[in-house]
Amino acid sequence: MDNNIAENSKNDLQKIVIIGGVAAGPKITAKLLRSNFACQIDLYTEEDMISYSSCGLPYFIEGLIEDPQRLIVRRPEQFEEKGAKIHLNKRCTKIIPEEKKVLIQDTKSGIIKEVFYDKLAITTGARPIIPPIENVHLKNIFTLRKLQDGINIKNKIKEKETKKAVIIGGGYIGIEILEAFYKNDLEVFMIEQNPHILPIFDPEISDMIKESIVDISNGKVHIITDDSVVSFEGKDKVERVITSKGQIIDTDLVVIAVGVIPNSEIAKDAGIELGFKNAIRVNNRMQTNIKDIYAAGDCIENFHLVSKNYCWIPLGSSANKEGRCAAINISGQYDAFPGVLGSAVTRYDGLTMSLTGLTETDAKKYGFEVITSTMTKKDKAGYMPDAENITIKLVVDKRLRKILGAQAFGSGDADKRVNTVASAIMADQTIDEFLHLDMTYAPPFSTAVDPLLSAALVINNQIFKS
Repeated sequence: MDNNIAENSKNDLQKIVIIGGVAAGPKITAKLLRSNFACQIDLYTEEDMISYSSCGLPYFIEGLIEDPQRLIVRRPEQFEEKGAKIHLNKRCTKIIPEEKKVLIQDTKSGIIKEVFYDKLAITTGARPIIPPIENVHLKNIFTLRKLQDGINIKNKIKEKETKKAVIIGGGYIGIEILEAFYKNDLEVFMIEQNPHILPIFDPEISDMIKESIVDISNGKVHIITDDSVVSFEGKDKVERVITSKGQIIDTDLVVIAVGVIPNSEIAKDAGIELGFKNAIRVNNRMQTNIKDIYAAGDCIENFHLVSKNYCWIPLGSSANKEGRCAAINISGQYDAFPGVLGSAVTRYDGLTMSLTGLTETDAKKYGFEVITSTMTKKDKAGYMPDAENITIKLVVDKRLRKILGAQAFGSGDADKRVNTVASAIMADQTIDEFLHLDMTYAPPFSTAVDPLLSAALVINNQIFKS
């Protein structure tokens, strides 16, 4: 091919710049590479790797995964072999929409260069919240977000002198770290400032989960609620934790897991609209308010399909779907991401905890006329040797008879029941329609009337009686 023709062909390529390289950014890259869209892709990340599963870090710490490299989904060379350019240790310091360029700084040399784009995708994710606790910068105080965080924590718990740990925060990540520490035979204190751990569940469900965790932990786990940490003590490393109610807890390490905040500052500075919790606001095509700038992943706001309100629920599953949607629209095709239900699941030593849609608490807050049922039942035929209890709470709008959400926990198959409800909500089913679901049955898998349908029957009967 003539060199001039080759150069012109190269210049005709759409220049796609992606900022951020953990989940949504690599998803956009992979999807664009599989399309017929003629583009040049440059992905910039300030980390020294891309495309890894931060969700798998607690299980690496626990010891289920020996090699942290297994958490890497794709390596830079796998993208580059297909034509994308991956730039490690590069931080975007500024977006200049009117000139369609970004400023990229090399984190090692400090050198800044201009990079021009035709279309830009912001996938900067989120970062851990660090509370204003006295002496928070002592050694052996960790957060868990990046691969190196997991490696640092695992190295610490492997030390012989490490016997006690404190986890600040009782959400999903806190529970998963709690399991990892318990499985490594540490004595663990969890401190949650809310009256209940897992505050995204209804209070009575959270309390039952707490009791179950303590019961199966053989005295090694202590859960403190309605209290917060005000200071750390120690010479050069943390040795004690002091709470607002005066409790003094000796410890060898601390993990702060009180939540995350979106990395949206660079977007705000560029004039991009922010929404709930300062996450980037996008439409259902992942477009921001500025032409040719898209966003996806933990840095963006979500639309809740039941409440019909904006929310911010950063999940890896959503980040991947949003990344795919962004890539399709960047390439000039059409795709729309409808929103989220907040479906989530975690576990603790055989105990599964899962939910989807709205809790009773949130449903009432949004003005629904709520009716609920809570039921504990075997997940399989009672005579099966591996049958276990699961507790299910179903939330329904009494007036419209629409299913609003579900929560489930137990040693049995709680999550598959929640997934069934998620599908029903997406299909906009009423409780009457839900009762006619032709669910599978065999003694090793379910009871003749599935626990989920039993909970639905209770609600149906309550509606008819009222």
